[in-house]
Amino acid sequence: MSVKKKLLDLVRDKIRFKHYSYSTERTYVHWIKQYIFFHGKKHPVEMGKVEMESYLTKLATKDRVSPTTQNQAFSALLFLYREVLGVDISEWNIQALRAQERKHIPVVLTKEEVKLVLQNIPHAYSLLVHLMYGCGFRMKEVLNLRIKDIDFGFDKIYVWDSKSLKDRTVPLPKKLKAKLLEQVEIVQALHEQDLKNGYGGVYIPYALEKKYPRSKFEVKWQFLFPMKNISNDPRTKERRRHHIHPQTLGRNIKIASQKANLNKRVTSHIFRHSYATHLLQAGIDLRSIQELLGHKSVETTMIYTHVVSEMNKAKVMSPLDF
Repeated sequence: MSVKKKLLDLVRDKIRFKHYSYSTERTYVHWIKQYIFFHGKKHPVEMGKVEMESYLTKLATKDRVSPTTQNQAFSALLFLYREVLGVDISEWNIQALRAQERKHIPVVLTKEEVKLVLQNIPHAYSLLVHLMYGCGFRMKEVLNLRIKDIDFGFDKIYVWDSKSLKDRTVPLPKKLKAKLLEQVEIVQALHEQDLKNGYGGVYIPYALEKKYPRSKFEVKWQFLFPMKNISNDPRTKERRRHHIHPQTLGRNIKIASQKANLNKRVTSHIFRHSYATHLLQAGIDLRSIQELLGHKSVETTMIYTHVVSEMNKAKVMSPLDF
């Protein structure tokens, strides 16, 4: 076994030990491999501050990656040295040339534009997208919803392990309650059929699965929006039903926006931006919106005040129109 392969196996083991997501595992392994290849397959223990700085600078100057992408690569290398190799890099003081960071005002849809997109979303994904706009969910958050996360008694939805690592609740949109109840019945029937066919298990975070080994077969843990087909878990190779694939949802959102003839770049995140902006326009205070979105800092939420400010500017008449 080559040194490189052995090292990447150690990286994967450490990532799984820390219960990071599969997408994080793939991303970190990708950047670590690129870092090693860039330096002629030299082992990372033989490299240090200079090599890391030169690689990160190359990403900014030659590859012209975004600041987010460069920081992602930096995080992967920090994880490699700190968590896998046990190297104390606190004194390295990395001084790589950073990709130029720009602050973007998010693109939002008007309420009419949201309606147009929702009208063109295929039925199989309609409830998903309605929840993204109606609750301000990130794509990952809505796809990770389980039956147990919907509280029909108190009309709220629980969001666990969000990007901010802060659990939260959001109001359950009353207009979606009946459809959500129907969706739960669909999932329950599908789960019963899976159990009869010898399946029925679902992904459970490792610590919980170890503590409650039978929980993965309980209906309350089933994803609210499951895939049509049984698939292999990329890590364990266990055959089970996962949630709808993000690329599938993203593709259907793009097609719906094209059918709606919108000249805006519509992605899954635009519904979250629109949710926050429309709440702000309706007079909801910034602190409440921060809690609903799950932002760690109110400064992050304040970007939507700039969006509303830009909209107000549009109401200013040009001298040509006087």
